[in-house]
Amino acid sequence: MDWDKLRIFHAVADAGSLTHAGDTLQLSQSAVSRQIRALEEGLDSILFHRHARGLILTEQGELLFEATKAMSQTLESTAARIRDAEDEVYGELRVTTTTGFGTLFLAPRLPSLYAQYPDLKIDLMLEERVLDLPMREADVAIRMKEPSQADLIRKRLMTVNMRLYASAEYLRANATPATPEDLSDFRLISQNFNSTQVSVGAQLIRELTARPLRSSFTVNNYFGVLQAVLNHLGIGVLPDYVSEDFPELVHVLPEVASGDIPVFLAYPEELRHSRRIAAFRDFVVEEIVAYRRARQA
Repeated sequence: MDWDKLRIFHAVADAGSLTHAGDTLQLSQSAVSRQIRALEEGLDSILFHRHARGLILTEQGELLFEATKAMSQTLESTAARIRDAEDEVYGELRVTTTTGFGTLFLAPRLPSLYAQYPDLKIDLMLEERVLDLPMREADVAIRMKEPSQADLIRKRLMTVNMRLYASAEYLRANATPATPEDLSDFRLISQNFNSTQVSVGAQLIRELTARPLRSSFTVNNYFGVLQAVLNHLGIGVLPDYVSEDFPELVHVLPEVASGDIPVFLAYPEELRHSRRIAAFRDFVVEEIVAYRRARQA
């Protein structure tokens, strides 16, 4: 199959327009159209539905587009790894972490990384599923437990505990619990039991809900818990790192906390010399050092 035709097809499918794809490829619309027709003839399939609003992929076109997307990502990743031998840090970096850590700690700090390395292309994958780093489902992972996969370089970053937080407005309207038993008179906000979460966090929620509650609100991630707390809905179970970026939160019942949750950064052994990995690793370590200093101040 002609690689050049596939490249042109990918650009057209991505843009949804012959004209826009031609602008990207620096080809005329007629030249792009000829290449697409030749590819369709070679495959004996129609790849696009054509109408006044643009181009829409057919079922066969969708299949081919998935293949060219995978090819494009692989080529870009390979090119970035080759360029790692140069002095500059740029190219795609696929980072996986949990929804909570990614939205509440990592993403708000990324501007400082981009300020230093503006040509980086970070693909942040937020999910609780543990991606297979040796199989290159991601380049680097930040996880709430030590990775068990072989052939990984691991670095322990920090320790997190789940604690109770509320807004000052909620506490003014409802008073402040003095003992864990008092929580029965308040609305508890937490992850629901069906959501994926660290075991010590789930254990704390079980302990807090073992006694009758006046009201409760559950959601399937910590970002939702935080938004509910910030909007004065109740007392929430949240990772303690949120207190740094949301100083308006009031720490309730300091004696109530989960067990320790270790946070690890990991990446494949084969990427040991990657400049992109090194830049990201150093950035995360520096941010966590700054976070620790702020908490101790």
